Amino acid sequence: MGKPTGFLEIDRKTALKRPVSERVTDYKEIELLASPEATEAQASRCMDCGTPFCHNGCPLGNIIPEFNDAVFEQNWKYAFEILVSTNNFPEFTGRICPAPCESACVLGINKPAVAIEMIEKSIIEKAYAEGWVVPQIPAKRSGKRVAVVGSGPAGLAAASQLNKAGHLVTVYERADRVGGLLRFGIPDFKLDKSTIDRRVAVMEQEGIEFITNTTIGQDIKLTKLQQEFDAVVLTTGSTTPRLIQAKGNDAIGIFPAMEFLSQQNKRVSGIEVVKNHKGENYSYGDILATGKHVVVIGGGDTGSDCVGTSNRHKAKSITQIEVMPKPPVDRAENTPWPNWPNMLRTSTSHEEGAERLWSISLQEFVKNEKGELKALVIGDISMKNVNGKLEQEISNVREIPCDLALIAAGFLHTDHLNMIEELKNQGGSLDERGNIAADGTYKTLVDKVFTAGDARRGQSLVVWAISEGREAARQVDISLMGKTNLPGKAISSFDL
Repeated sequence: MGKPTGFLEIDRKTALKRPVSERVTDYKEIELLASPEATEAQASRCMDCGTPFCHNGCPLGNIIPEFNDAVFEQNWKYAFEILVSTNNFPEFTGRICPAPCESACVLGINKPAVAIEMIEKSIIEKAYAEGWVVPQIPAKRSGKRVAVVGSGPAGLAAASQLNKAGHLVTVYERADRVGGLLRFGIPDFKLDKSTIDRRVAVMEQEGIEFITNTTIGQDIKLTKLQQEFDAVVLTTGSTTPRLIQAKGNDAIGIFPAMEFLSQQNKRVSGIEVVKNHKGENYSYGDILATGKHVVVIGGGDTGSDCVGTSNRHKAKSITQIEVMPKPPVDRAENTPWPNWPNMLRTSTSHEEGAERLWSISLQEFVKNEKGELKALVIGDISMKNVNGKLEQEISNVREIPCDLALIAAGFLHTDHLNMIEELKNQGGSLDERGNIAADGTYKTLVDKVFTAGDARRGQSLVVWAISEGREAARQVDISLMGKTNLPGKAISSFDL
C-alpha cells in the first residue's frame, strides 16, 4: 500500500472519452488512454483492506492490490510483471471487461471503487510502449503437439499457456482472421482490431501456428486432429443465437445481432462482407441501419453494441427494448457487496442516443404487403396478484415503427455442426443446455479431447473465457506430462 490516505484524498476518475459529436462519425476507440500521472493517482486509492475481495471478484484471480501499489510507486515494469502473471491479455480485459473486480472492491462498500480496469489498461499499454512485451519462447520443447479449435479469448489463452509449457500448438479458426468474438463480435469503437493483431504477432513469434479458413468437422475431421495431435482443445464459443418466437418472425428485416455487428467489423477491417466463408452463413446480404427505424431486442452488452453501431450508420431512430424491469440506479438490496450488482448501467453507446424501454413484451412483428418488417407490436409487462399468485399482465399494447429488428437476446450454445456430431459419435455428449460436456479437468468423454470457454460453460464474459483457457491448458499439461508448472487460479467463493 503506497499511500494510506489516498482513498480519502482522491476521488475516482476513469479514462476520458472522446466527445459524442466526434466519435459517432467513426469507429475509433472511444476511451482515451489515461496519463501515467492520472493512473498513479487512481492507484493510490487502493487501500490496505486486509482481505482484498477484488481477488475473488476477478475470474482470473488478478493480484490487484500489488500491481496498484507498484503503479503508485512508479515501478511500472514490476506492475506489468504482476499483471501478466495471471492475465495473458490485459489489453483485452482492460478495454471490454465489465470489471467484476471493481464491484467486489472493499472501498466500494461506501465510496466509489478503485478504477482497476483503467489501471490495468494503462499498465499493459505502457508495457507495449516501453518494449516490455516480448515473445516468451520456451527454452525446451516437450515434443507434444496440441490443437486448439477456435481463436477467441479462451482458445488464445489456452494456446498461450500450452506454448509456455513447451508444447507445439496449432490454432484452427474457421473465419479468415484470428480473434473469434474479439474480432467479429466486439465493435472497433470498444476494441480496435490492431490490438488483436499486435498480440497475435507476439504469439506467432513464440512459436504458435494459426490456421484460418478451416472448419473442423468440415475441412478437417476431428478424428484427424486426434490422430495427428496429442491433445485437442475445443474452444468454439457460444455462437447459436436465441431467436424470438413471435408472430411474423419470418419478416424481412429481422436479424441476429451478431450478424449485424460482425458485418460492420468486417467493413472497418476491409474484409468483404457478403462472402460465403467456410462454416459461416452470410446469406443475409448487407445489413445496414442507415435511415431506418431500428429496434434492438435485448438490453445487454450486445444490444448496447448494436445501438452504438446503428448510431454510426445514422439510423432514423433507435429503440432498445428489454423484457426485464428497469434496474435501480444504485446497487439493489438483493445483490449486496461483494456480489455483481443489479443496477442500471448506461454504456457509451446509450450516451450517444437511444430510447430505452423496460418490462416490454414483444407481441408481433408486423409485415407490409411485400413481407418486409414495418413495425413491432409491444406491450408493457406488469405483475398482478391473482388468488395469491403473481401472474404476468400485458397492458398498453401499441405499435412502434421498425424496419430493422436486431435480436440481442443472448446465445444458446456452441454450433452443433459436424464437429459436434463427430464428438457424439465417439461417446462425447452435451449438457442440458447444449454445451460440450466435460468433467472438472475440462476433459470430454472422448479420448484426448478437452473443452473450455463458452463452448463448455455457456455464454459468459471475455475474462471468464481467458480464465477457462488457462485452466484447461493446465489440465492438458498434466494429462500429457503427469505434472505441470503452469499456475492455477485458487478457487474463490465466487466459483462455488
